Amino acid sequence: MSDEIQVFDMEQRTFAPPADFAGAALANDRSLYEEAEADFEAFWARQARELLTWNTDFDTTLEWDLPYAKWFLGGKLNMTYNCLDRHVEAGKGDKVAYHWEGEPGDKRTITYQDLLTEVCKFANVLKSKGLEKGDRVAVYMPMIPELPITMLACARIGVAHSVIFGGFSPDAITDRCEDADAKMIITADAGYRRGAPSMLKPNVDAALVDGAPTVSDVIVVNRCDTEVEMVEGRDHWWHELMADASADCPAEPMDSEQLLYLLYTSGTTAKPKGIMHTTGGYLTQVAFTHKYIFDLKPDTDVYWCAADIGWVTGHSYIVYGPLTNGCTSVMYEGTPDTPGRDRLWDIAERYGVTQLYTAPTAIRTFMKWGTEEVEKHDLSSLRVLGTVGEPINPEAWMWYHEHIGGSARPIVDTWWQTETGGHMITPMPGVTATKPGSACSTIPGVFAEVVDGDGNKVDEGGGFLTIVKPWPSMLRGIWGDDERYRETYWAKYGDRYFAGDGAKIDSDGYLWLLGRVDDVMNVSGHRISTAEIESALVDHPAVAEAAVVGAADEVTGQAIIGYVILMGTATASDELREEIRQHVSKKLGPTSRPKSVFLVDDLPKTRSGKIMRRLLKDVAEGRGLGDTTTLADASVVAAIAEGAKEASED
Repeated sequence: MSDEIQVFDMEQRTFAPPADFAGAALANDRSLYEEAEADFEAFWARQARELLTWNTDFDTTLEWDLPYAKWFLGGKLNMTYNCLDRHVEAGKGDKVAYHWEGEPGDKRTITYQDLLTEVCKFANVLKSKGLEKGDRVAVYMPMIPELPITMLACARIGVAHSVIFGGFSPDAITDRCEDADAKMIITADAGYRRGAPSMLKPNVDAALVDGAPTVSDVIVVNRCDTEVEMVEGRDHWWHELMADASADCPAEPMDSEQLLYLLYTSGTTAKPKGIMHTTGGYLTQVAFTHKYIFDLKPDTDVYWCAADIGWVTGHSYIVYGPLTNGCTSVMYEGTPDTPGRDRLWDIAERYGVTQLYTAPTAIRTFMKWGTEEVEKHDLSSLRVLGTVGEPINPEAWMWYHEHIGGSARPIVDTWWQTETGGHMITPMPGVTATKPGSACSTIPGVFAEVVDGDGNKVDEGGGFLTIVKPWPSMLRGIWGDDERYRETYWAKYGDRYFAGDGAKIDSDGYLWLLGRVDDVMNVSGHRISTAEIESALVDHPAVAEAAVVGAADEVTGQAIIGYVILMGTATASDELREEIRQHVSKKLGPTSRPKSVFLVDDLPKTRSGKIMRRLLKDVAEGRGLGDTTTLADASVVAAIAEGAKEASED
């Protein structure tokens, strides 16, 4: 079988930065790239000194003992001083840090001074419970202001936080707390989701019944005023602890390599991996990328990353990057269809959002809903559009460009990972001519290569994405498991980081991400990207959204199975199903034609909006569905399974 990834012709239209945008952009030429290519260590040292405030300057930019990096050695700084104190000291305490909006419509305007006061108070609460620098705490909260307050309070005193996405189960809480030896959990009674409280505290209680023995305290925010059990001596109300807390908590200088947070990535067969991020290098790269990739003008911009802080996107581009750069952000608690399908556009219009950063899955959902909801609102304030989370298919890119961006705003399609900490591959909006569906090129100071199965560089064509030099925000390892760190990220190619993603480099040198290697199907010896098949499916005018999996097949090794949601104007039929199959064949070639296409009403998605392709694969191969607790709607996959069974019996 071939070790090459089978790839096909990609989108070749290019969109130059709009002239008026480029003329006023922070970066509108290649000077940053040229500086980084000449001396990447000196480049990052300059960014660290210009973007951050250091208590003690560093004396060594990089210490690289493969696969371990240390950046800005000898330097000392405090994360929250950079995020809060220095802005207040500069007379910007009244500047809005967050326009927060709850799903029911309640609102809070939080200034930098407000945030600093609350962070200092909660940092003192943490110290009053015996927490010290180097301890770990778990955070299991909805998208409310107390979440970034908690993270920043931890960082202020050197306690590492481990944020657990609010949609995860009690078992996930137990696993993460036990792995990290967490001493405390900060949570809420519940958070609002689609008009009703989504309970959180009961999940914490269940997690602690027989697990996580190191957890001695639970602090609970009363968000929804629901009835919850409070265990005497262990559980404490946030508002009661904060009532008497002092707002005097000086920012303690931390070593540049002080552990900032753990963020766990789910494992399919093994326990979750605790990704370690430290302070100085991480903050340098997220501040740099937030500033330049979104062309941030903090005095006038209103920036909105419409993600959840439970994922790395929220850590880097809702909390640490935006606050370091002193900008005003929007933060929203709920879903984009509550109370109506125009909720995001309503919020964007009311606050005058200038940068919108969201996921391709959300964009495809908006496509399915049609343009009517968008057209109700004035989105002329938008300057930059961003995408994150998975490769965006060209059709969704064009819809975003035309209907949200008015065909006049640059799109930054960003590739990065929990492990990388910050953006790695993305256009720079005032510099890069973009291609729909391509993340384009590495940022200044990051160096990537596409290689074949033997590790040989591929100058044009498909292969595997690797990073060849260390970068400031890179993970510092897997918590408590050095061997797993080496095996997972460094064993395949030895001297380079393997991202686990397939990629293509085209004749113009543009990078195209093809999804996880385990999302690359092997059909009759050809490795075919699920992302490409999905893009071809969505290219059919009747298709709103699609997901593709490879199912075991006796003849071809794997067979391509497509799950398709139709546009509201289309009518499901066997004829349309066959037409869609042939459309893929015509667009990509007969090897890529799906063996089966199922027309479905919805796709199984997590609460963060990611499609659970593992469950679709289980359906295709006739297996039991297993754990569906992280799904937003568990009934969806059962309906798909029943439909697949009926189709196979026809």
